[in-house]
Amino acid sequence: MAELKPRKGGLGRGLSALMADVDLGPGLPAGTSADGVQRLPIEQLIPNPDQPRRAFEPEALAELASSLRSRGVLQPLIVRPHPTDAGLYQIVAGERRWRAAQIAQLHEVPVLVRELDDTEVLEVALIENIQRANLNPIEEAASFRQLMDRFGHTQEKLAEAMDKSRSHISNLLRLLNLPDQVQIWVREGKLTAGHGRALVTTPDPVTLARRVMERSLSVRETEELARKANERPIAPRPRVRQDKDADTRALESDLSSNLRMPVRIDHAGVDGGRMTITYRDLDQLDRLCQLLGGMA
Repeated sequence: MAELKPRKGGLGRGLSALMADVDLGPGLPAGTSADGVQRLPIEQLIPNPDQPRRAFEPEALAELASSLRSRGVLQPLIVRPHPTDAGLYQIVAGERRWRAAQIAQLHEVPVLVRELDDTEVLEVALIENIQRANLNPIEEAASFRQLMDRFGHTQEKLAEAMDKSRSHISNLLRLLNLPDQVQIWVREGKLTAGHGRALVTTPDPVTLARRVMERSLSVRETEELARKANERPIAPRPRVRQDKDADTRALESDLSSNLRMPVRIDHAGVDGGRMTITYRDLDQLDRLCQLLGGMA
């Protein structure tokens, strides 16, 4: 597959291919033909190997298959001509329906054929997943992150396009900072997104997550647990090194007071030195970055 490069600016053609070219409202009535809609044999369709969604719940597929047996596939799949195998088509959006149609033993499905490059295929697949599927919070967060990293979309643009609040997207993205094991528990539904957000800034999220699950703690109780975990006893005042002069100590004090964070300066004379700023949590880190950015 061609290398995917970030695309700056507004939302790309992938979004229009999904949202404008294809009506995502109520599906096509059974037996009705519409402009551009074709019916293709199931065996001519193959999944997209870069489909962002990896897990398809067997129970959900069985339920969808039951619906397809009685009503048929109401919404066409979006496909593109396979880039290397003539006569085959690659699924861009609608793999769940394709899988369920096989379970339902349908022989063909309605499709819309679109000429999309590899980058647009990924963009459409990500957006389709976010808009249509019941993604767990980690899958949704990962999809937003891919849209931002690969296509240069901002949180504001995504919030507008997806009809979601910016805070919703921001809170989801924070979950990706959790350790892998905690992300797995959120994926499996053992922890909610609210639990994950409460744990993300704690010193040991895995241990606390186990405690939350063992005690069946609510989100509010988890937030209190996280608050206590983040409260550290006040460390004893470090002994002043004998070779640190009064001016250096005064500068440390002034900087610590202005930043409201502990500052330590280790001056090595003509060889320079090191200044260490200690922050307590991500909020303090954000404030420090804003302060340093304003000095540029």
